[in-house]
Amino acid sequence: MEMSSPKCETTDLVKNSVLYKEFLAEREEILRHKWIESEKAGQDIGFERALLDWIVKYRSTWRSDRTRQPRTDSPG
Repeated sequence: MEMSSPKCETTDLVKNSVLYKEFLAEREEILRHKWIESEKAGQDIGFERALLDWIVKYRSTWRSDRTRQPRTDSPG
């Protein structure tokens, strides 16, 4: 009988939490925004600049849209 460690169980709990999944989805959007804006600028704008720009311009709409969509456990 194989027993999992408490650290492993905690990691699995965090990775399966809704909060963590929302964090990952938001991070993915920020990275996508960073790529688009960097392409427009012709150089890497950096994560912090992309983060602040995305929060100001898109975060509230993105969150509203996500709350209206049915949640699924599958990625993508």
